[in-house]
Amino acid sequence: MPSASSIFQAYAAMTASVTLFKTMLNQLVPHQVQLYIVTKIHSYFHPNSSKVTLVIDEKDGMSNNEVYNAAEIYLSARISPEFQRFKISKRPKDRDVNVKFGDCGKIADSFEDIELVWRFVHEASKNINPNGGGDGGDKRYFELSFNKQHKDKILNCYIPLVLNIAKVMCNDKKVVKLHALRSHSYNSITWDSVNLEHPSTFETIALEPTLKKTIIEDLDRFLKRKEFYRRVGKAWKRGYLLYGPPGTGKSSLIAAIANYLKFDIYDLEFSNIRRDSDLRKLLLSTKNRSILVIEDIDCSVELPDRTEIRTNQSANGPSRGHHELTLGGLLNFIDGLWSSCGDERVIIFTTNHKERLDPALLRPGRMDMHIHMSYLTSEGFKVLATNYLEISDPHYRGFKEVQELIEGVQITPAEVAEQFMKSEDPDVCIQGLVKFLKRKRTSNNDKLEEIKDNTTTDELLKVKRSKNLSFIPKEEKICTPI
Repeated sequence: MPSASSIFQAYAAMTASVTLFKTMLNQLVPHQVQLYIVTKIHSYFHPNSSKVTLVIDEKDGMSNNEVYNAAEIYLSARISPEFQRFKISKRPKDRDVNVKFGDCGKIADSFEDIELVWRFVHEASKNINPNGGGDGGDKRYFELSFNKQHKDKILNCYIPLVLNIAKVMCNDKKVVKLHALRSHSYNSITWDSVNLEHPSTFETIALEPTLKKTIIEDLDRFLKRKEFYRRVGKAWKRGYLLYGPPGTGKSSLIAAIANYLKFDIYDLEFSNIRRDSDLRKLLLSTKNRSILVIEDIDCSVELPDRTEIRTNQSANGPSRGHHELTLGGLLNFIDGLWSSCGDERVIIFTTNHKERLDPALLRPGRMDMHIHMSYLTSEGFKVLATNYLEISDPHYRGFKEVQELIEGVQITPAEVAEQFMKSEDPDVCIQGLVKFLKRKRTSNNDKLEEIKDNTTTDELLKVKRSKNLSFIPKEEKICTPI
């Protein structure tokens, strides 16, 4: 065993030799040559990777990333055993258990003999919300790694294939969802969703057959005209205004449209929105192939008209005034620049009083179809009788009397449905409806007689409409064009 002094002397001699060698190397070999040699040595032991990685974030700015959503659906059927944490859920209408990624992990895939590796990454937010409110600040993304020589083929062939497969998978097990606004205590608004359990379809809704056919044809035409909308320079959207008395089936028609198109519904309540900027954010957070619904637009929120805003600005300077959610913001939401941020959108307004709406909401190009939801007709009665009583025979006892009474009485589908739910016996329901119709006709006739002597014919018609009085002589009936 050598002594400590011998080891120290050997170390000192070696250090002196290395120092001398470095001094001679720096004097004899140029710096550029030294750098080249070092780079070659490093590349020999650490060769450049032949892999390239694509990062697919959950969000693209403020919008959802469709590639991320497609990858999540596509990979759900290819989950690797290396994953240790999953999120599973099953809602009443789901046929299978939904499996999503709960933690980081890798999934292997192949495309035309090209080996690919997917990696799911979930980074928790460093900003902890003291009020709770979930994981809104978390970051999720996928990484797709493969040999860089196949980059063009992956981008031009594989990624479109993933999008198409995900679309087919999504349509096969599509469950229509109803989204509603959820306000947080920290001054932010997000969407919450539940499965749409409304069973309404075009087969069960009590509409005039011609009107029903018109709506279905319009929806089918809208779905097929993607290239048309792009060619003429219009956003791929369709607007409907449903107006008419309460109980005439406006909400049921919305559900029937959603079930027909397999589009999610976003129920937009203006009472929860404070600023135009919030409205834009909510619009951007909705998905394509969706229905945006604003019910009772005439009374959902008091929007200042443009004249009022200009007056306030003139009097108070450039300040926006008391109202931050404006009619201008709503109009931009319908057909302005922000309305083009998304495809295959249907916008539906409902109102009981069309005459109360601002004319700017009704001009052409904003609401493409104005659908009058009127009182029940004899054709609509047949649909309700089939649905509730399972009676389709037009010669059933009491049918003819009911149809004759309906022609002279303004009655809503909701009122008839209420009568049909009072008994399981069809005969009892029909007779009860006959009595109800007769009472309603008598009651309305008595009201008309009280005011008939002191009013003109035009005034009498206005009273009938304003009070929804049932009996209007055939020659005085007014048909509202659809």
